[in-house]
Amino acid sequence: MHGELIALSVAGIGIVGLLCQWLAWRLRLPAILFLLIAGIVVGPIAGVLHPQELMGDLLFPLISLAVAVILFEGSLTLNFKEIRGVSHTVWSIVTFGALISWGLTSTATHYFMGLDWAMALLFGSLTVVTGPTVIVPLLRTVRPNTRLSNFLRWEGILIDPLGALFVVMIYEFLVSSSEAHSLHVLAMILMIGLIIGAVSGAFVAFALRRRMLPVYLQPFAVLSIVLGVFSLSNALESESGLLTVTVMGMWLANAKGVNIRHILHFKEHLTVLLISGLFILLAARIDPEDFTIFSWGALGLFVFMQLVSRPVSIFVTTIGSKLTFKDKLFLSWVAPRGIVAASISALFAIKLTNLEVSGASLLVPLTFMVIIGTVVLQSATARPIAVWLKVAEPAPKGFLIIGANDIARQLGQAIRKYDCRVVVTDSNWDYIRQARMMGLEYYYGNPNSSHADNYLNLIGIGHVVALTADKHFNAMSCMQFLSDFGETRVFCLHDKVKADPTDKHNVAQEYHGLPFLGGEVSYKKLASLMNQGGEIKHTKLSEAFTYQDYLLQHKDRYFLPLFLVNAKGRIKMCHDISSFDPQTGDIVVSLMTGGKSSTTGNGQAALEKDNA
Repeated sequence: MHGELIALSVAGIGIVGLLCQWLAWRLRLPAILFLLIAGIVVGPIAGVLHPQELMGDLLFPLISLAVAVILFEGSLTLNFKEIRGVSHTVWSIVTFGALISWGLTSTATHYFMGLDWAMALLFGSLTVVTGPTVIVPLLRTVRPNTRLSNFLRWEGILIDPLGALFVVMIYEFLVSSSEAHSLHVLAMILMIGLIIGAVSGAFVAFALRRRMLPVYLQPFAVLSIVLGVFSLSNALESESGLLTVTVMGMWLANAKGVNIRHILHFKEHLTVLLISGLFILLAARIDPEDFTIFSWGALGLFVFMQLVSRPVSIFVTTIGSKLTFKDKLFLSWVAPRGIVAASISALFAIKLTNLEVSGASLLVPLTFMVIIGTVVLQSATARPIAVWLKVAEPAPKGFLIIGANDIARQLGQAIRKYDCRVVVTDSNWDYIRQARMMGLEYYYGNPNSSHADNYLNLIGIGHVVALTADKHFNAMSCMQFLSDFGETRVFCLHDKVKADPTDKHNVAQEYHGLPFLGGEVSYKKLASLMNQGGEIKHTKLSEAFTYQDYLLQHKDRYFLPLFLVNAKGRIKMCHDISSFDPQTGDIVVSLMTGGKSSTTGNGQAALEKDNA
């Protein structure tokens, strides 16, 4: 019976985690908020879940291994080539700004909460880390201008692995001091972590480069090695494992000639599973009495962090930058804490409690208070503040084009002429390389991946057009974005849409938004037109040159209307060719083959721009 109860509890944790992730997706809020609240409800409030009784002696090892995988996945995204173009100001915020925030928060923790300096310094290091998992959902809701979005997004990406490494270093130093060991203990931790991390990263890179493993075994092999080197490092020198996996991930992320994309995708899915279960278990372990002793000191600490620590670090590190005063105010307000703070604080709290370190029991409730407080407060107020400061984007009018093939690139170039942000996405590097040469913004990867959820920047994007050769992938991708943009702003290249709706091989229209070109044209047809020398033409209509004149003028040419631009500069995609009816003053953008641009019947030249 006990075994059945354990199985039922584990399954229940999975179901609750799934519901939390789904709710976060629907509301476009960080999932960690719902996971922590759910854990507190099923744990200390309802008394349904008791992690210590459920897992017994396995609880601490499982938490340790889960944190190791989370840190490894975060460090695996730190590719130095991708961040070379990050501005000096972002680097200042991530480095000097983090140190300033750490010092101020640690001091405030010592005086507001009465913790000794060791615990105050550790708590201060935990709360400087934000991360893309909490920043990205917030940015999608708030929609600040592109410059601020990039600042916050890159800060989250960079400080996630770097901040985790910083926290681990602070902890290792404090542990070696608390155990009254000499500095050689810290030196051993650093040496083992750096050497084993680098060696294991180099070994995995070598194996992947030489194709010593089949593709389907690579994710499993890397996961096994991560868990193995983590355990080995801890066996050689206690507490060195987290540093080892962080270094290993950074080494592998920057190894030359190694494709880690499919490994990263596997780790992303695994991390979602681990985070969902881990945070419910961690929140369920909280003792409600821990919160009762906070009183006004905890509130004062939270207010200090929100109104002093973050603003001071931002204003100091952005001296001499091109940011305006309003930009700095907005950056000062937005800094939600997330996964790294929650997971590492819980792990360290258990270890420090076992070492009988004073104040260790307050580490988790304090950290969770900051996480929930910053996420709730900033999710509720960031958008009004952005509007008040006039740093918010207007209604998004940009386009995400799924596919970077010839058709998608040419369409992106045409749309970009009208002051719209355009991002093309594809997993084909040759297509992406050509898009980059054309100056188009791009995302190299699958738009349906967890990585895209965190790193695909959709600020200013209000429409989606799926244009790949795979109509099923187009439909699946559109399903991903329907809830974000609405079915009238999502367009899917999917032929035979108007066929029998009961056909078991057809995707129901409500699942992929509006059909691009009415569902009457296939990718193969568009590609054929491009290969025949098809060009995208821009023609402005007037009272003297109506759409009927336009059709008559091009009656001897095969053309497809792609979209129109109205007098207000708004782009309307063609989702039904038969009902496509531009008005006077609109610009018609079409794909044409053969012939050259001509003039109207009364001699007025049609405004056409070659956008080949």
